[in-house]
Amino acid sequence: MPDAVATGCERLVHGCVTEKTARARHARFIGVMLAAPFLAAGSAVMLVTASLGASATLATILAIFGVCWLAALLVSASGRHVESGTAILAISALAIGALVAFSGGLASPAALLLAAPVVEAFWVSRSRRWALAGAAAAIAGALMQFLPGEAALPAYVQPAPWHWLLPLAWGATLVPRWAGFRHDGDVKMETAADLDVEGLTSAVLLRINRQGDVLDAGERTNAVLGLAPHLLLGNALFDRIHIADRISYLNALADMRDGAISASVEMRVRLPKATDESTSSHKPFMFELARGDEEGNAFLALLRDNSEVAELRQALCEAQESAASAEVTKSRFLAAVSHELRTPLNAIIGFSDMLLHEMFGPFNDPRQKEYVTLVRDSGQHLLEVVTSILDVSRIEAGAYRTNPEPFRFAEAAEMCRAMMQLQAETRKIRLEMRVAADTGEVNADRRAIQQILINLASNAIKFTPEGGEVAIGARRVGSRLHFWVSDTGIGIAEEDLAQIGHPFVQVQNDYTRGFEGAGLGLSLVKGLVSLHEGAMSIDSMPGEGTTVSVSIPVDGPKADKDRLVVLADATPAGRKNEEVHGSLRKTG
Repeated sequence: MPDAVATGCERLVHGCVTEKTARARHARFIGVMLAAPFLAAGSAVMLVTASLGASATLATILAIFGVCWLAALLVSASGRHVESGTAILAISALAIGALVAFSGGLASPAALLLAAPVVEAFWVSRSRRWALAGAAAAIAGALMQFLPGEAALPAYVQPAPWHWLLPLAWGATLVPRWAGFRHDGDVKMETAADLDVEGLTSAVLLRINRQGDVLDAGERTNAVLGLAPHLLLGNALFDRIHIADRISYLNALADMRDGAISASVEMRVRLPKATDESTSSHKPFMFELARGDEEGNAFLALLRDNSEVAELRQALCEAQESAASAEVTKSRFLAAVSHELRTPLNAIIGFSDMLLHEMFGPFNDPRQKEYVTLVRDSGQHLLEVVTSILDVSRIEAGAYRTNPEPFRFAEAAEMCRAMMQLQAETRKIRLEMRVAADTGEVNADRRAIQQILINLASNAIKFTPEGGEVAIGARRVGSRLHFWVSDTGIGIAEEDLAQIGHPFVQVQNDYTRGFEGAGLGLSLVKGLVSLHEGAMSIDSMPGEGTTVSVSIPVDGPKADKDRLVVLADATPAGRKNEEVHGSLRKTG
């Protein structure tokens, strides 16, 4: 409460008073003039009413309020307090002398109020000269009790015990003020330290109370903000904060009130408009709070320019938007090119099949049939690559449409086994089914799930030597379906796991160099799993085989059908992007 009152009085000080000590002196004078009439009016009600009646009491109260508040108004409007202070001391001598006389003279407890001019004059000015002036006013008030003849003020009442209420009420007002006076030395030391901090950080140092009102502003306010320090006092700073940033500012204050050691918030502050600008502008600042005392009654705050960080953040956002736009453009380009390539490739494959079946006559040379076979196989391989590119591009562009429907997972797994059985037998590999009986139905895109199984099984068969084993398994765990494809193949080294799942990336080592492929299989699987809001993990050791596990919700994805999935590349930036957007977990 004292800090709040001091802040309010500080805002009433005239703007021409810039020196910190002088502003504090003016604020104390205004505060005394605003509060004194209430105590004096109470005294008039108790003493004057009984002697002179209600009309005289009302006139006395109005006179007290008028004189004191007029003095406060003159100081606030003009910035000069010497004349008002001198007049108030003279009036207080007459008023206190009359009050003592009406309460029974110097024998009354009200005579203790003769000390008020001395104490108040010293508390306001903090100077001996004004304290001596207050002592002179007190002596004049005491001498009024001994005026000769008819000029003397008679004691209309005898001293009474309840007269002690007057000096006690005034003494009660000294308690909080004495506490503030005792800490003045500490405040001056803090102010000196504040100036050093401001010089080192090129920031404005503020002292604020628990409610967020600015109690004191550093000398660099004008240099940093273009404002006089007194223009930030009270809630003036809050009024200058951008309306969208005020909640963050209030949250930081709440954290400090709750016991936080420090808090910081980025906010925009409205500054005075320049001569060449038609409107005022908001500038970004960093606002950092720290505890100003052990009790947490006041906080220290640094307000420093944050324009450079804001510009860098804006540039980063623009770069990310540009990169995202380029990525979408690339995906759309690949999708368009892939789509255009499929038509001639289908024609090549179809005519090659017709020639191989000798529908238009036999070959004259066996090498002709061999060459047509190579053309058909190359076309089929290229078509598979183009189809994979098209699917990956659609997934990244958010144009891959999934159609979830309930179906029995065991049927999809059995279809995959039937399709891959011939390839496995050709390579003399056992293809096993280990789907649990309670797997039941799953709500997912059946075509996508089958493609996931086929890609995983094809990779497993491709990298498993003769006599090995490939297994397709599944089980239901709660609300999720876990299925996997395991093999006893060559495995993957731990350092190579980080590259798995990125488009057009293949692990190159002595074991994989002889296998063809475009590096899109696992990338496509990863994208399809992400569309189903699932997770994918790889567990592998060189020479011991690989297990690729997938987990998807049984009830299907909750998001929209068309989701944007980012398949990161193998660069460090791509791997960092995958940590945010990807769903691939890798374990060794």
